[in-house]
Amino acid sequence: MKHAWLLVLSLALAACNGTSTPKGIQPVSDFKPDQYLGLWYEIARLDHSFERGLEQVTATYSKADDGSIKVINRGYNTKKMQWNEAEGKAYFVNTPDIGKLKVSFFGPFYGAYNIFVLDKVNYNFAMVAGPDRDYLWILSRTPQLSFPVKAELVSRAQALGFDTSKLIYVNHDAMESIKIPHGSTMRD
Repeated sequence: MKHAWLLVLSLALAACNGTSTPKGIQPVSDFKPDQYLGLWYEIARLDHSFERGLEQVTATYSKADDGSIKVINRGYNTKKMQWNEAEGKAYFVNTPDIGKLKVSFFGPFYGAYNIFVLDKVNYNFAMVAGPDRDYLWILSRTPQLSFPVKAELVSRAQALGFDTSKLIYVNHDAMESIKIPHGSTMRD
């Protein structure tokens, strides 16, 4: 019973703080949601349990019928040798021209999705933070990001207080040869 209460309390605290923005981080303004839609490749991330062991990670964003943004995250589990997929929904926390969203993959629990660096000309790369500096993603429209751009993004993240020495660089080498089967789930 004590463990159940601690779990409920932990989930409640996570729900209260889940959509915050790390101190000193400013979500991008003049954000154009339609330009952000489509396929993004995860170039690097800080480790967390829900993506542990995954390679070839992508996120696809599309408009949902209810006005939210449909999110499909996919990754290849190298240990189980299978594709995992999770579907969620994202909503703007403020207005659609601010890159601050809340994303849910698990019912009523939301996590922060703070776009704080963005190629505003072509929407070719982005950096996203969660509610604190334990969550960081570097995203690109292509499976590889040029070294100068990647180095600049890592440098900016480090200057903002992220522990970039712990970044995991995602392997996309086999993307073209492996097809994603329908029906895989991130929770497999």
